[in-house]
Amino acid sequence: SSGINAEYGGTFSQRFAGFHHDSVRDEPAPYPGVKTEFTKDMRFILPEEVPTIPIYRVLNSQGKVINPKDDPGFDKEDLVEMYKAMVKTSIMDRILYQSQRQGRISFYMTNFGEEAIQIGSARALKFKDVVFPQYREAGVFLWRGYTPLECMHQCFGTCKDYGKGKQMPVHYTGAKVNIQAVSSPLGTQIPQAAGYAYAVKQRDGDMCTVCYFGEGAASEGDCHSAMNMAATLDCPILFFCRNNGYAISTATKDQYRGDGIASRGIGYGIPAIRFDGNDLFAVYNATKAARKLCVEEQRPVVLEAMTYRVGHHSTSDDSTAYRSVDEVKQWDTVDTPINRIRSYLSERSWWDESQEKELRSTTRSEVLRGFREAENTKLPNPLLIFDEVLDEIPPQLQEQKDQLISHCDKYGENYPLQNHEEMK
Repeated sequence: SSGINAEYGGTFSQRFAGFHHDSVRDEPAPYPGVKTEFTKDMRFILPEEVPTIPIYRVLNSQGKVINPKDDPGFDKEDLVEMYKAMVKTSIMDRILYQSQRQGRISFYMTNFGEEAIQIGSARALKFKDVVFPQYREAGVFLWRGYTPLECMHQCFGTCKDYGKGKQMPVHYTGAKVNIQAVSSPLGTQIPQAAGYAYAVKQRDGDMCTVCYFGEGAASEGDCHSAMNMAATLDCPILFFCRNNGYAISTATKDQYRGDGIASRGIGYGIPAIRFDGNDLFAVYNATKAARKLCVEEQRPVVLEAMTYRVGHHSTSDDSTAYRSVDEVKQWDTVDTPINRIRSYLSERSWWDESQEKELRSTTRSEVLRGFREAENTKLPNPLLIFDEVLDEIPPQLQEQKDQLISHCDKYGENYPLQNHEEMK
């Protein structure tokens, strides 16, 4: 393919600087679709000749700071709190994953390998910033004040679940943490977040909307619609992409041919940055700077966090069918975000092995207490399936509700109604 430009005057990278010098100065380019100049040279822009976007990082794989000026300078208490949140996310994942394998909950999705993305970005945001999650943001919920017990109530679908048992496990929601509900259909939260950001622009100039999604969701048409809308209307939104290498079983090499997701932001006219998602400091610095740009200039920003999905896509997936165990082991043992920040803490004598053991023991006990409490909490009143969908129950649904009540009055002994709150 490089031969075509050689025929017409060199590669794009060789002659890019010549675009303006070779422009036809006496001929304006009046077309409304672009802002550019005419040129006398015919050249194709070939993707393999365009420089790729680099990955910003602060810590190397051993937890060493590469450039001291990029160290965000957290004090001991603050950084230890962030580390504890990362560990709590991981421990909660292991307990709930195992519980699904035991048949105690129906479904689960882990966050293994992506803890730095969640805690680092959540720390950089303001609480007033409204979050639209995908489904791998448990750490963001925990950092904003969600408790493991609340997560357990949701995963078990108990009567204390804020969604009243109407959602699949890991579909958390809660106004208390200013995060919208997780939604199963892939990518639907992206245009919703862009629309919300436009509304925010009209009423509050000191906040933004944050939308998390994976690189697989970026292939949905919803992502195009959202980014184009946000760009043209200057919506204050952070498009936060977790590029973890796989969209369920589809590797990135089979998802796209371009330079990842950050490059798409440039195509839409949106500022973009790519950074190491396994580096807590890089995630924090990039998100903080992106939020500042987004809020102060009232415009969208695309963030691409490069990471690796260590766990299966979900408990419905077996990733050994499409990737090797050795590949996963490399990321799970050698270059994990938790190990990286722990090395940083240890080097400064801010953390030691005894503290690590105590943290893991107390955190596991906290999560298990919540697990046992939720597992023994009654399920919601079955009649709630008719409520909070429409403002008023229409006649056809009221008829179905009455039929369910009548059926349970007659045949209730055949159902485990004792596990539910009273039907009333």
